[in-house]
Amino acid sequence: MAILSSKNRDDFVKNSMPSYFNLPGLDVSEAFPQATPASTFPPCASDYYQFDDLLTPEEQALKMKVRECMEKEIAPIMTEYWEKAKFPFHVVPKLAALRIAGGTIKGYGCPGLSITGSAVATAEVARVDASCSTFILVHSSLAMLTIALCGSEDQKQKYLPSLAQLQTIACWALTEPDNGSDASGLKTTATKVEGGWILEGQKRWIGNSTFADLLVVFARNTTTNQINGYIVKKDAPGLKVTKIENKIGLRIVQNGDILLRKVFVPDEDRIPGVNSFQDTNKVLAVSRVMVAWQPIGISMGIYDMCHRYLKERKQFGAPLAAFQINQQKLVQMLGNIQAMILVGWRLCKLYENGKMTPGHASLGKSWITLRARETAALGRELLGGNGILADFLVAKAFCDLEPIYTYEGTYDINSLVTGREVTGLASFKPAAQRSRL
Repeated sequence: MAILSSKNRDDFVKNSMPSYFNLPGLDVSEAFPQATPASTFPPCASDYYQFDDLLTPEEQALKMKVRECMEKEIAPIMTEYWEKAKFPFHVVPKLAALRIAGGTIKGYGCPGLSITGSAVATAEVARVDASCSTFILVHSSLAMLTIALCGSEDQKQKYLPSLAQLQTIACWALTEPDNGSDASGLKTTATKVEGGWILEGQKRWIGNSTFADLLVVFARNTTTNQINGYIVKKDAPGLKVTKIENKIGLRIVQNGDILLRKVFVPDEDRIPGVNSFQDTNKVLAVSRVMVAWQPIGISMGIYDMCHRYLKERKQFGAPLAAFQINQQKLVQMLGNIQAMILVGWRLCKLYENGKMTPGHASLGKSWITLRARETAALGRELLGGNGILADFLVAKAFCDLEPIYTYEGTYDINSLVTGREVTGLASFKPAAQRSRL
């Protein structure tokens, strides 16, 4: 049998296929006119228990400002960029104008929002697009907050104003190939030299890293063996960042592998308030609250999409919303969202009153993401075949929830954090092996 060359194979396929084989696909509105795609975002229908009453007028105004921007500027383009796994840099000025970067940080050009206001803004961004909310969260609730809580006064004045305006972008590099859940065991090193430090190591899964102007990098001080923090500038000699390809979720987020090969960091860019892994927990406590509000927002968007779709789509001569089993699923989704919102809101209030513990934050994040996955699965069922198309949001949101279920502490790790708090017993490492005989 003759083996065709690559060129001959291509020619064979081209010549043997129908004339319409390479035609572009129909626009979804033309192919499926019975329901409206997510590019025209549905109105919010998920605040069944009137959660808005719990917000201040300022928080309500911020919520509507973010919602309007996301529905107008992001919804029409998100599917295209998600499919291409590209970041829409042209919308950064629109996001900057919302004045949510910097969140709860006061001064230095930051908005100084209440944690509830920042959380609600996070949810509104995620309601339309989870990737955009992750972009802001990494930049704001991780990188900026590390500088605000642990940086020197000079570092705050130097870096925070431009970061707050999204004129410069930051990432937060903790995770490594060998250290994910066991982040405190990181192996990247920082060696003291005259005038600064030499960083050597590797980071993985770092959002925003391929285009960040500033990289907040955590490394082990070779003298003290403790974790320290450093600000690395883009294009520093010895720094290399490459994009992680083939993700199924948060595809707009540009996650990268970071290689640090004898990267010099001057003394003024050593973050003085990070002297052990415990210091990172001050940042993670706040960011975990924000992460808990991402799946709340995603679930709201899923519900809103399903709510509209079931009333538009008809089968057997009636709207899908008229069938009992569909109403049951829709109400189950709605109940999940009400519970998720109230847990998230209470988490914010505990933080504001100085009562929130690591266990509180971890339980909130783990439980809310669990309920969000269930809500997404129900939404996927309700949309039938369109439930696997990113054009109708639910499939995209379904995939976007998976990395959120894992990052900022997996469901299991967060459960163990809360378990340690309520029992007084840590169970992160396996018990010493001994015979059961």
